Amino acid sequence: MRPILMKGHERPLTFLKYNRDGDLLFSCAKDHTPTVWFADNGERLGTYRGHNGAVWTCDVSRDSTRLITGSADQTVKLWNVQKGTQLYTFNFGSPARSVEFAIGDKLAVITTDPFMELTSAIHVKRIAGDPTEQTEESVLVIKGPQGRINRAVWGPLNRTIISAGEDAVIRIWDSETGKLLKESDKESGHKKTITSLTKAADGSHFLSGSLDKSAKLWDTRTLTLIKTYGTERPVNAVAMSPLLDHVVLGGGQDASAVTTTDHRAGKFEAKFYDKILQEEIGGVKGHFGPINALAFNPDGKSFSSGGEDGYVRLHHFDPDYFNIKI
Repeated sequence: MRPILMKGHERPLTFLKYNRDGDLLFSCAKDHTPTVWFADNGERLGTYRGHNGAVWTCDVSRDSTRLITGSADQTVKLWNVQKGTQLYTFNFGSPARSVEFAIGDKLAVITTDPFMELTSAIHVKRIAGDPTEQTEESVLVIKGPQGRINRAVWGPLNRTIISAGEDAVIRIWDSETGKLLKESDKESGHKKTITSLTKAADGSHFLSGSLDKSAKLWDTRTLTLIKTYGTERPVNAVAMSPLLDHVVLGGGQDASAVTTTDHRAGKFEAKFYDKILQEEIGGVKGHFGPINALAFNPDGKSFSSGGEDGYVRLHHFDPDYFNIKI
């Protein structure tokens, strides 16, 4: 499994996202320029120029025509994927941390950071079919959680929004009314900041990663804790194989402490765990800094990782990976 090394960013990676067909990979980094790559050979297709700060997050529409990006420049932008042109800019008073299109691409959920006197918030925006009819106003704004909200994603049938962040609590909100429906249990939940959250392909469960050196698997409807995967480093990124019962965790120590250690000591590998048995089954080394982003191709035959070192590493699995008997 020789990785393809994709160099196009000048600063650390923040987020990776495949389109639904699995032929394109979108990457975000602190260098202001989201990039799109061919997912099979790692060739760079193009960039999306217009942001004025680190780009924290992105999502792509189901038909791969629209890209949405959230940035520290306090804007969220909609782009034409093919042409690389900006279609619309949403302005906020604080950095945008997380974005996700709803099923059907008619809504998007956006989280904004606490900034000056503003608290963190979850915004739901209506996405117009025609960009010329796009408006700025929010359908719903949810405030409440303390500290930064690092991720907000849609629950089943767009009926709920699942959020997680600095206060280490996972919350499920009603996406119509903004009412808080469920909170994760303090005992079984994470103990430190939740950095990442990813849903299973069927939406029935999701995985959260935290600086408390663990990842946890939750039932989407009931918020019941199903599994916990312990590791010896803070977890910055999590991913789930759509094909096999495998979970991948990426991380490493805090970026500020990286230069003080040898790269072998920093534990910068992507760790594979058996989803059911919770046992570590392998690791993929390569990055010279913490892994900040992980994503599986929807076909389950490859995955990519983005690091503090500015590289995206694309791994196509060997055929024998699919015959692992655990």
